Amino acid sequence: MASLTALSPSAHNSNQHLPQGVYANLDNLLRTRFTASKLNLKFPRPSKALLSGPIRTRFKGRGMEFEEVRVYQPGDDIRTIDWRVTARTQVTHTKLFQEEREKPVLLVVDQRSTMFFGSQQCFKSVYAAHLATTLGWAALHQNDRIGALIFGDNEQKDLRPRRSKHAQLNLIHEIIAFNHALTSPVAQQQAQSLQELLTDALRVAKPGTKVFILSDFHDFSEDCEKSLHLLARHNDVALFQIYDQLERSWPQASQLYVSNGKEQMRVDGKAKDFHKRYEQQFQQRRIALQNCANRLAISLIDACVQHDPDRLLTSLFGKTKDRSKASRL
Repeated sequence: MASLTALSPSAHNSNQHLPQGVYANLDNLLRTRFTASKLNLKFPRPSKALLSGPIRTRFKGRGMEFEEVRVYQPGDDIRTIDWRVTARTQVTHTKLFQEEREKPVLLVVDQRSTMFFGSQQCFKSVYAAHLATTLGWAALHQNDRIGALIFGDNEQKDLRPRRSKHAQLNLIHEIIAFNHALTSPVAQQQAQSLQELLTDALRVAKPGTKVFILSDFHDFSEDCEKSLHLLARHNDVALFQIYDQLERSWPQASQLYVSNGKEQMRVDGKAKDFHKRYEQQFQQRRIALQNCANRLAISLIDACVQHDPDRLLTSLFGKTKDRSKASRL
């Protein structure tokens, strides 16, 4: 969609700790660690992965990790007998496994030109930076490894998962670098597509990873669904659809000007059925994304930049007491 309006400075939220303005602020991103300390990045739904029998497990990963070999005991599964050790010792031995619980976190952060837009409080790119940073701090608090794929129009940064504060600070540094490189909501040349982003996420995400994709999904397609299907087979996936309220519904002003960065035209907002058609266009994209999420049993999270991102994350991943409080606000 073309650029509709610039961010209004008077629309800034009075709480300076919330994301504001055109570009991400380092101090605000560092402060997100206080909200992150209240989060527990557990996905609420059971996964579709099966261990054995009809019981569904809440954990996805590389499966069962080998722990040790011991003498076979009545009741042990004969499929786990270690035949090599048994042949060597002439005593039946069985392998013991433990469920692998490590859940690296991969943040896929869209910082393409279409994210450089906002009408109140902050741009979509700033909101995505705030959410991603908070999720990164939360992963660090849980002692999980943190990795990221940060995308601009024609470049990307691949941060392999690591478990350290330095990894989180490096994530913040790279997000700010990509964020501050944005200058227009219209790409100067052909930008890489969401499909390319998801293909790279498939390459980086190891089985058992928690994958958070933060984007406006403006170019979501059937090919994107195929990539998401492959990604969700062995990983927990959550989609944050980031949008500005102005993209969802047209303001009641009688006339507005729109621009694609080169040309400008006046739009009569009171034209017959104009508001309805405008809103339907957004809803069609939203429904297509929601249907995809439903088919793949993955989470789709509504992330409007006019809403408090800390309250949003607390309602989703907050510890029981904090989540109940956030839901009442």
